[in-house]
Amino acid sequence: MQGRANHFVLFRALLACAAALLCLPVSAAPAPEQPAPAAVPNNSFPIATDVRLAGDDTQTRFIVDLDAKVPMRAFTLADPYRVVIDLPQVNFRLPAAVGASGRGLIKAFRYGLVMPGGSRIVLELNGPARIAKADMLDAANGQPARMVIELDSVDRTAFDAQLGAEKGPELRPSVGAADVTASVPGVETPKPDVAKDDPRPVVVLDPGHGGIDNGTQSSNGIAEKTLVLEFALALRDQMEKGGKYRVVLTRADDTFIPLNDRVKIARARGAALFVSIHADALPRGEGDAQGATIYTLSDKASDAEAQRLADAENKADAIGGVNLTEEPTEVADILIDLAQRETKTFSNRFARTLMREMKGTTRLHKNPLKSAGFRVLKAPDVPSVLLELGYVSNKGDLQQLVSEQWRTKTVGAVSQAIDSFFAKRVVSAKPD
Repeated sequence: MQGRANHFVLFRALLACAAALLCLPVSAAPAPEQPAPAAVPNNSFPIATDVRLAGDDTQTRFIVDLDAKVPMRAFTLADPYRVVIDLPQVNFRLPAAVGASGRGLIKAFRYGLVMPGGSRIVLELNGPARIAKADMLDAANGQPARMVIELDSVDRTAFDAQLGAEKGPELRPSVGAADVTASVPGVETPKPDVAKDDPRPVVVLDPGHGGIDNGTQSSNGIAEKTLVLEFALALRDQMEKGGKYRVVLTRADDTFIPLNDRVKIARARGAALFVSIHADALPRGEGDAQGATIYTLSDKASDAEAQRLADAENKADAIGGVNLTEEPTEVADILIDLAQRETKTFSNRFARTLMREMKGTTRLHKNPLKSAGFRVLKAPDVPSVLLELGYVSNKGDLQQLVSEQWRTKTVGAVSQAIDSFFAKRVVSAKPD
């Protein structure tokens, strides 16, 4: 068994070498890194107080009232058609249902935090359009400061022609795997000597969605991003009481984190386990489902429901305005495949352990163990599972999800499953 563990360590080393080769420049030099924005007291953020739509399928105007003028920039994205508006951090004090429907060229829109100090509005379009005007107006004549975006309908050729000119650099700082945690709120970068001398395994908890991405939502407006963050924070606190692990959160507040950054955080911190936490919902008219489900990675989904959920979760980056896919090159494919075989074994083992522990504290789905191609589970050298705590579309599950008593019991079960998983790994790694 010691030899088996040594092989796994070797695979991780080879993967690190392959990753370094893949990072060598092959065309243009990368953009220089930018420092993470400084934290600003919450009461100093500008406030968005109202939003309005006007126009038709030919020309549409999008207007946001603010209590102060702020800088902004807007650009378009294709497939699906979107307009992305980047702003400094803004407190959105808008009606709960606003953005669910649109008018004219705008089908719907989303808004929220995408990074410390930065907010984003994403307009989902009914078809190709160009930004005819993007202005930030001063307060005047009794009217507040206003952001005005005017859109004109165009054909696909004209839309494609504007993409390069209007799309600017990414809002998030450019970071590599080694320092990706520095730009993520709630993830403290440890001092090198502390991390090196601390033998405890690193467990990364990944509360899904956040910021501009609400995830699923109950009929009475409770957002998945809030439920899973509360659960992850409670689980972190429970695990830290025992002192057995170094616990890292991919987000500790209402911030949008791209999917690939979540995986990078786990790999950069040398995670021994990655647990992504979510809640599901069935679309209206598709029946009812209930209970917790535990997913592991597979290229082929275990059933149609697993495929539907994976497709929905993997669109999170598009909702945030940018789609950051990373595909391994042929150089690393074989190494990654070898490491994934070992990692998959540990992932499946933890999934079964988690199911056994949760069975006594919470209702499970009729088929609690499933698999699908979730992007957040694709770290080749980190055992990973995605835990769906229940369905916000089911009345019974929703009552549990908002119950502090249920949360305490279920957090205890998940924490016990993590203890059992690492206990077995320590035993299996000992010499025969």
